[in-house]
Amino acid sequence: MAGEQTLVEAALQVLNEADPFRKAKAGQAAAAAWLQGSISTAFSDPLSGHLLVPDRPARLPTMTLLPSRSMPKLGKGGTLRSRQAILHSLVHTESWAIDLSWDIIARFGRQEAMPREFFTDFVRVAEDECRHFTLLAARLDELGSFYGAFPVHDGLWDSAIETSHDLLPRLAIEHCVHEARGLDVLPTTISKFRKNGDERTAELLESVVYPEEISHCAAGVKWFRYLCTRRSKINSPGEEISVLTDDAVVETFHQTVRRYFKGVLKPPFNEEARSRAGFSPSWYEPLVTKG
Repeated sequence: MAGEQTLVEAALQVLNEADPFRKAKAGQAAAAAWLQGSISTAFSDPLSGHLLVPDRPARLPTMTLLPSRSMPKLGKGGTLRSRQAILHSLVHTESWAIDLSWDIIARFGRQEAMPREFFTDFVRVAEDECRHFTLLAARLDELGSFYGAFPVHDGLWDSAIETSHDLLPRLAIEHCVHEARGLDVLPTTISKFRKNGDERTAELLESVVYPEEISHCAAGVKWFRYLCTRRSKINSPGEEISVLTDDAVVETFHQTVRRYFKGVLKPPFNEEARSRAGFSPSWYEPLVTKG
């Protein structure tokens, strides 16, 4: 339909919104429009020149930004300030997760000619991240603090910049390493709140955030497999390959992570959650040491 907003245009509106609360609202509205069919086209063809994906999403200049190595310790949740700091860190992570979800749609969907299901999967991820941000920020307010009260680091976006040229490492690093690390530490985080009498925050993380983050990792694994298989067909056009063997996909994952991820993966791993997301230990255990 002529004049209809495309999903990529909606994604860019989210990425270019600096206020984190308006960003979340814009993301929720865009997701609802796509899922309800009000937006029916992912991108225009040809994509006009003004639709450029920003290298860095818009952000308010009011946050105190530190290098990750200089961040103060969050503590174990034994004091109100420690619980505020832990929750603030989660709110900040969710704010970046909103941008990461819309960035993967805007940056790679058309470039890689991805199927409609790819867009829908990451719209659902984006919708979840917007809701997580809004709920956790509201809970932070209830605890007597606010988003921006503590210093933050932007390590998540630093790795996004390093994978901005290729969807395969973006899926591997952001959605199969960082998101999976979130699954590893969330049970301990939930326990900190519960142990210190904050059942409301613990329940929010346990019943809403945790299960949905598993589905986000699953989306990363799903589309990493898809892209590996599709690229193998392009590289071997004379061969009939329906699905790559799991060993071949896992080996590609290992090579990608070792190239683009600084350091090694740190146990302990949440094997049950990772399994539900589509990871077997063969994906991540060999990455505990440099290969």
